[in-house]
Amino acid sequence: MKKLSHKDTLSFINAIDDDYRVHWIADGLPVGMFDETGTFQRGFPVGQLLPVAGPAPAKRAKAGSNFIRPAVPHEVQHVLNNHIKIVLEYNDDPISLVMGAEADEPTDAIRVVNFRVEPSSVQHSWNGGDFVEGQTVLSTCNTNRKSTSTIVPRTPPFVLASGAAGAVVFTYDVIWQHSETPWASRWDLYLTASNPNDRVHWFSISNSILIVLFLSITIGTILLRALRKDIAQYNDSASLEDAREESGWKLVHGDVFRPPAFSPMLFSVLLGSGVQLFLMSLATLFFALVGLLSPANRGSLTTGLLILYVCMGSFAGYYSSVTYKMFRGTDWRRNTIITALFYPSICFVCFFLLNLMLWAEGSSGAVPFSTFFTILFLWFCVSVPLVVLGAFFGYKKEVVAHPVRTNQIPRAIPPQDWYMSPTITTAVGGILPFGAVAVELYFIMSALWLHQIYYIFGFLFLVLIVLVVTCAEVAILMTYFQLCSEDYHWWWRAFSTAGACAGYMFLYAIWYNLTQLNITEVAPTIIYFTYMGLASFTFYLVTGTIGFVAAFCFNTVIYGSIKVD
Repeated sequence: MKKLSHKDTLSFINAIDDDYRVHWIADGLPVGMFDETGTFQRGFPVGQLLPVAGPAPAKRAKAGSNFIRPAVPHEVQHVLNNHIKIVLEYNDDPISLVMGAEADEPTDAIRVVNFRVEPSSVQHSWNGGDFVEGQTVLSTCNTNRKSTSTIVPRTPPFVLASGAAGAVVFTYDVIWQHSETPWASRWDLYLTASNPNDRVHWFSISNSILIVLFLSITIGTILLRALRKDIAQYNDSASLEDAREESGWKLVHGDVFRPPAFSPMLFSVLLGSGVQLFLMSLATLFFALVGLLSPANRGSLTTGLLILYVCMGSFAGYYSSVTYKMFRGTDWRRNTIITALFYPSICFVCFFLLNLMLWAEGSSGAVPFSTFFTILFLWFCVSVPLVVLGAFFGYKKEVVAHPVRTNQIPRAIPPQDWYMSPTITTAVGGILPFGAVAVELYFIMSALWLHQIYYIFGFLFLVLIVLVVTCAEVAILMTYFQLCSEDYHWWWRAFSTAGACAGYMFLYAIWYNLTQLNITEVAPTIIYFTYMGLASFTFYLVTGTIGFVAAFCFNTVIYGSIKVD
């Protein structure tokens, strides 16, 4: 029995209103339940809302009851699930049986292959006076009854009344059922429930491939017709003057590789961080595809992401230093330090503040402070030295050679049409990459926020390939149009055009909260949008890096194909 104060009662009521769920684990399996539609769901609700026909006068329950039921003036009443029927399905452990047979000893070893519950609400009662732990026999819950459940049928539910105090008795019964489900297939129910229809994923892949084909045809038309014609005319000395008047992308050859006007150091830092995150994502997805990140190993995905991110620090330092050196930067120490601290600092500060909020709320999701010391150790003792090592080799490398020389005096940029403004091109460029991943993003967010399991990494790998191709093609297309308008400030534009899909991702997170989650409390809202903001910023760095690398290679190829006087 647990005594409930007014505050405890309100806490349970709020938990029921916010659809809080209880999560248990038995033999590595998370608890689940079948809902009214027969769908298997992870966890089980704290309680439920039941309709009330009409107000009823307050009355005391029969003698021996553990709660005073006041009038319920509302249309719904809050019912607490205080009795749990636990069903554990098992099969014989063949390994233990063989070992027992060899030792000529009997064995009763089993393996749990399914863990589910059936929650219910019971207004417990007993004969006698006060409830005594371990001595009082409940008349509503009798272990001597020969039935699949110990609960007396048609027992009134345990109703919570706002502002009322009392006590509640929590009970449970355990049922062991033999099952023919093999050990290797015990996760199939969880994975199938989280991803009920593969057709949706195939539809997403097909839709994304159509987007890629559309972009590929468009870019192919530009490369095979417009560019080939332009390059042929530019390389023909007889028509050189006419070519200069027909197109504008060659006219900016002396400025196209001029360092960005705004913060070349910040650009190199973002690029290095994006390379690190992209390689971390590829490595994590590879290990997931080969089955090393099983859902049976709780926290393996998060641990894998953290370890791989730390190990990829040398790539961040290398590419950041190479890019900064290409921009003729000289403050290499500052560039290296910022690369090592920029992205991890943002994540650590947000995570630490959110953890303080969880700790203040008394949440069990708060991470112990010992974990923070482990993270700090990996950051400063592993990641930072690797970034410095990569930067050392990057600064030792020769400066990246451009196919054309950069003029000393910048060329004047003519007035641009309204549709070539950075805001328009960036907003338009981010739509197609986001459309390629929108459907799969729904399943990922459902796994993050709706207690589901995401384990279809094969589909995710195909979506990642489509995303890379889409970001690259969008960045190339927009860069070509920009250079044709004689605007050579393409560095940040190419990065942001592909990275703009992160903005749509955050807008999607807002829509998802309003339609799927309906979070109203302050603390959960802050936690949700902070994590989604970090995810969107990470997505911006990855997709922006893909777009910039594609645009840089495109410019290097086309300007290396022309003859310049």
